[in-house]
Amino acid sequence: MVKDNLKIVEENIRQACLRAGRDLSEVTLISVSKTKPVEMIEEAYEYGKREFGENKAQELKEKYEVLPKDIRWHFIGHLQTNKIKYIIDRACLIHSVDSLHLAEAIEKECVKRDTEADILVEVNVAQEESKFGLKLEDTLALVQQISRLEHLHIKGLMTIAPFVEDPEENRSIFRQLKQLSVDIGAKNIDNVDMSVLSMGMTGDYQVAIEEGATHVRVGTGIFGERNYDIK
Repeated sequence: MVKDNLKIVEENIRQACLRAGRDLSEVTLISVSKTKPVEMIEEAYEYGKREFGENKAQELKEKYEVLPKDIRWHFIGHLQTNKIKYIIDRACLIHSVDSLHLAEAIEKECVKRDTEADILVEVNVAQEESKFGLKLEDTLALVQQISRLEHLHIKGLMTIAPFVEDPEENRSIFRQLKQLSVDIGAKNIDNVDMSVLSMGMTGDYQVAIEEGATHVRVGTGIFGERNYDIK
């Protein structure tokens, strides 16, 4: 099932790139494996996938320990400061930094471990109360503050768009984040690179790609519906 789903998702990505006049190499598919068993991740791995996403720090740590070490783990969930220690040497990219407090806590852990961390700043473009992330107008100020932390490297922006029946409803969300990334990139801030735009999930990743997403986070479309009772 997983391999068949991956073929469909890959074809959808290819078609979206064609529509947008983009090269397929510009888009990274992150297979979101949260709550899913190791066996399903192994099936995707055997198919050739190496980029996986988790939203719970401890779950990422547990899977990291038992799966091949060439997997690139993305942390995409809300990160509590007391859980940073579980992912700091394991996640290749932290997608969900939304405060200076969290950034400073990650910096502190990096100093302790003598390592560095690549991060994305999370923006709540739609300003949904149920979601984490900054307002568009507050993002630049936080980027400037975080840029001064020498062990953290800002690689771009991330957003979680609203759940909608029609993905077209989220097009303006993705367009706004893309424009913000261009505006921040134009300021040439030291230690800030706007090359990553993490946006789009199972319901709307094709629209996100058309609007400039470099990383799409697809879970249900690959692994099927989640059973949250198992965690």
